[in-house]
Amino acid sequence: MTVRVRGRRAATVLLATAVALATAAGATATAAGTLPADPLAGVWRTDGYGTVVTVDHDGRRLRSYETTAAGCLPGGTDASRPRATGPFRQQGEAPVTLTPTGPGRARLSQADDAGHRTLRRIAALPAACRDPHPARDPRAVFDTFWQTYAENYPFFAARGIDWQAVRDRYRPRVTDRTTPDELFAVLQQMIEPLHDGHTYLKNGAGDDFTKLYAGHRPDTTLPTPESIARIDKAIAHAVGVPLQSWAQGAVSYADLPDGTGYLRIIRFQGYTEDDTYEADSAELDRALDAVFTPGRTASLRGLVLDLRFNGGGSDELGLRVAERLTDRPYTAYLKRARNDPQNPAGFTPAEPVRVAPHDGGPVWTGQLAVLTGRLTISAGETTTQALMGRTPAPVRIGENTQGLFSDVLDRHLPNGWTFGLPNEEFVDAGDGRTTYDIRGIAPDVVTPVFTEEELRSGRDSALTAALDRAPNAAPRATPQPATRTSPPTGR
Repeated sequence: MTVRVRGRRAATVLLATAVALATAAGATATAAGTLPADPLAGVWRTDGYGTVVTVDHDGRRLRSYETTAAGCLPGGTDASRPRATGPFRQQGEAPVTLTPTGPGRARLSQADDAGHRTLRRIAALPAACRDPHPARDPRAVFDTFWQTYAENYPFFAARGIDWQAVRDRYRPRVTDRTTPDELFAVLQQMIEPLHDGHTYLKNGAGDDFTKLYAGHRPDTTLPTPESIARIDKAIAHAVGVPLQSWAQGAVSYADLPDGTGYLRIIRFQGYTEDDTYEADSAELDRALDAVFTPGRTASLRGLVLDLRFNGGGSDELGLRVAERLTDRPYTAYLKRARNDPQNPAGFTPAEPVRVAPHDGGPVWTGQLAVLTGRLTISAGETTTQALMGRTPAPVRIGENTQGLFSDVLDRHLPNGWTFGLPNEEFVDAGDGRTTYDIRGIAPDVVTPVFTEEELRSGRDSALTAALDRAPNAAPRATPQPATRTSPPTGR
């Protein structure tokens, strides 16, 4: 799962014009003879996310600002549309739609993001956002970084971190003479103990950086090209028949000899060279159309969905998979965001995210097994969660997922660096309370997943367990290890 709203340019005179035209009602001109503003023109504040959004007078340009008690910086969205209708578009980002929902209220939706953000009209752009020369010294960078976490991060208590104590410890180390390398080290040391894979820090923006820190759990070995190759080889051996692939190898399928289908998805992004949400969704639909044919959905004994090595991407693409696996609508999960700077337990109202059956062709409603593991991450996990409300319920096999559900809230620092953090919870649709952050979603059947012993011996216990549970299945023999000319290497 990724978050978006990544900006490229600061505000211009156009935004000042929008501010001058904004009123509490937002739909009337401010001076005699001025044409009425677009109904969406003006300044809006999001519930949660610490964001202010401006729409210019004719409704054709949308920009965002990142606000905390420490100040305000231009945000990641600088999107436009050719006319005052339809979505706003920005190079490299999914389309953004802004819809009025009532007096002084609107809804912001991003195509690749499940759910939406509620906007409330405000009278003018905050004064801090109009400052053309915000402080850039190391102390201002530290304060913005610390305050953004203080106002948005939901998991300090669960991770056993006293964030005020972190400030007390590290703030005295930063002065106006702190070097960039020293400052980067301080900020990294502040968030390393979170062990949160949805946190990162870059000494630049986009691809223009030389130093990157990304958090991760100490009990998780990050994949390498070598370990990925070993996992792929083990899966191919366990499946035993050639896999047909789409989406640059991210989606693959095989009809197994026992009449079970095997569908593997390793990410929910990057399906095409274009690497846009529209192109990715079209390519995923093409793959799923080829898998869920009338003949196959009528004859399968069962289906195995392998998400054990899925690094995430777009939640919406995960929901598109869930739509192929049900013939009735249901709630996938509830989504809420941190919404009280003073209270880590304060959230926006939980928004239900729904799964609707695919209406363009057949769907699979039979027995489903979902394979998960520690490398089932982010959108791989929200897809797993979305399938828990399916009827009949899938059986989950393998190990706990990683425990990272929130979108990443991408942010900027006064010196041009960028960083990210989670600020949301995905709540269980059944009880409206349970979240799976940090601990992950547990399997119904526990088996080893991609352990050294499994890889060396040629076993795939999770897939074997899934196939043994298929209707009228006979116990399967453990596949024999493939012949090797050199000893295997560890992960």
